[in-house]
Amino acid sequence: MSPAPPTVAATSSCTATTTTAEDGEPTPSPLPPQTSPKSSSIATRPHPKPRYPTCKLRVECHDLGHDGAEVFFSNSKVSHDLSAAVTTVLSILYTPSQSKSHIPPVRSVTLVLEAMDTLAYTKGIELDNDHKEIHFSLQYISTIPVSRRGDEIQGVLVHEMVHCWQWNAFGTAPGGLIEGMADFVRLKAGLSPPHWKKKERPEKWDQGYQHTGFFLDWIETQFGDGSIRRVNEALMNKRYDEDAFWVSLFGKRVQELWSEYCETLPVQEGEDAVMVEREEQKTIDKLEKVLE
Repeated sequence: MSPAPPTVAATSSCTATTTTAEDGEPTPSPLPPQTSPKSSSIATRPHPKPRYPTCKLRVECHDLGHDGAEVFFSNSKVSHDLSAAVTTVLSILYTPSQSKSHIPPVRSVTLVLEAMDTLAYTKGIELDNDHKEIHFSLQYISTIPVSRRGDEIQGVLVHEMVHCWQWNAFGTAPGGLIEGMADFVRLKAGLSPPHWKKKERPEKWDQGYQHTGFFLDWIETQFGDGSIRRVNEALMNKRYDEDAFWVSLFGKRVQELWSEYCETLPVQEGEDAVMVEREEQKTIDKLEKVLE
């Protein structure tokens, strides 16, 4: 029998032929040469994206049998909610960058659930202030209305987490400003409770908590996004000097800013006479300047 004729194999991209060897077995044709893609003469590496710092998160519960403990653990995914609180605080107070030197070097935050009369407070441990403790009242947690439990717990955690990460001008910043910034962050995070009333007219700008929080929110609106970041970062390296502090940031003393903010609030019952007196005083001041 004569040898089998040469065979032809076809592909979608090219046609390759084979020849018959002396032993009758077909010999495959060599593959066509392949060209390697041209490589760039400059090697590039992706730059890492700026990230916020992280820290170790812990939880301690001093009484698992307390009603507040059951409410807390039934309405909070603790690991997720603590991490979310850190992210919320850092994203509102700071701009991410490769260097994290502008952010306090917090190494750990421990949430302590315990029976106490105070709603909540935050402190650094005695041996190392870079380790923070948030103390949260089990009594208070047990009294939160059912419909508000999740949001209220997270709102308090965000407020207290601000105290772990904010600057305070080496302890010289007004306490009302420190507390107001914490409630400003809570407000921006969409966690303000229903009893907060922006229409209420506080006695002074640093009355604290939601009162100063709404004032800071007004500043953020008037002077642009990131204004309260600037306030926080200005408390990083200098002791607090009230007039110089606010003028350097917004060109006005804080009392001027406060007066402008109060003018945006509605007049409450019993304040008409006070408003009239203020307007009369403004008129007198203008006349005195003219007479000068």
